[in-house]
Amino acid sequence: MIKILIADGHVLVRCGLRRIIAATTDIAVADEAARGFEVVDKLRIGYVDLVLLEMAMPGISGVDLIRRVRAERPRLPVLVFSTCNEAHVASRALRAGATGYVTKNSDPDVLLAAIRQLASGGRFIDPKLVDAIIFETYEGDAPPYEVLSGREFQVLQILAAGRSINDTALGLALSAKTISTHKMRLMQKLGLGNNAELMRYAIRHGLVCG
Repeated sequence: MIKILIADGHVLVRCGLRRIIAATTDIAVADEAARGFEVVDKLRIGYVDLVLLEMAMPGISGVDLIRRVRAERPRLPVLVFSTCNEAHVASRALRAGATGYVTKNSDPDVLLAAIRQLASGGRFIDPKLVDAIIFETYEGDAPPYEVLSGREFQVLQILAAGRSINDTALGLALSAKTISTHKMRLMQKLGLGNNAELMRYAIRHGLVCG
């Protein structure tokens, strides 16, 4: 039996995943986590074979959370389950230590195949993203946004999607002051002067995910 930890900030998503997994005979949900820090805590007190992880978790999230999981359990498979179907986001997750990436608009069979593949020691990339990741190329050096921390990258994506600082803070369970600090730093690193430039930059580089 493959025991998994579902880590997603949305109750409805976790319930939906439980229903999908309940229809199988070889996979079981061992536990759930609604916030990033809960993922790390639950890995310390319980045994699971795989973490099914949404990157945009409240608290610790994104590549920072993946790295924390990897530090806690170096050989534990981490399957990212995300709304974002951009190749560069998937690549960022994989470089951080994820062993698989599936988008939330995939068929349930794809998700279950990914879980089984990772549990058997393999890796898995959503078929819709394989070609984009393999042939992902940039002109010259890596794009400037690669210098952003995991949290700065996440804040950039959320703000570029039209969310306010207060909404972003609420969604990530952080203070508005902290979000403002992340925004200031990411804009300095990217050489952006205002919100309009931030929006244009994100759109130009395909960083806006639904």
